[in-house]
Amino acid sequence: MQSDANDSFWVFGYGSLIWNPGFEFVGAQPGLLHGAHRALSIISHHYRGTPERPGLVFGLVRGGSCRGIAFEIAPKNWAATRAYLHAREMVTSVYRDAMRPVSLADGRRVSALAYLVDERHEQFAGLLSVDQQVEMVRTAHGSAGPNIDYVINTARHLEQLGIRDRSLMTLVRAIVGPDQAA
Repeated sequence: MQSDANDSFWVFGYGSLIWNPGFEFVGAQPGLLHGAHRALSIISHHYRGTPERPGLVFGLVRGGSCRGIAFEIAPKNWAATRAYLHAREMVTSVYRDAMRPVSLADGRRVSALAYLVDERHEQFAGLLSVDQQVEMVRTAHGSAGPNIDYVINTARHLEQLGIRDRSLMTLVRAIVGPDQAA
């Protein structure tokens, strides 16, 4: 699906895509996606954990809204970007890729590729307590590094962008202490 803004395509980042997109983009700006919210809701056996010591990664879960970054992709790079994102995000098929409306900071509304959690997938963690999240995040390490780094990097980048995520900041304070939080 092509966007109606400048004949470009768009990708919505809400977690590690914000600070590690891994694809070429024309521009990026804050965006608001309605109908789903960011949650540390996916059990990671690959990038941020192992089957023996699973970690947690972010997913877009039904309900609410999510502030993130919308990346504009040139048409000539769209196929390569989709292929890259499919290989990165669909390792275990815990996400569903979907085109969703995103309101951009400049006032435009575009259709952006977003990765929504499949709540029927066995790796969907559902609603975990802060204590359960802290225990998993502190101890997990996967092929992309320690789970704690992923969570703290995401929190710091959101803060730098002026995006307030109270649930995430509560978790970060519980992990590192209130004086060390992002």
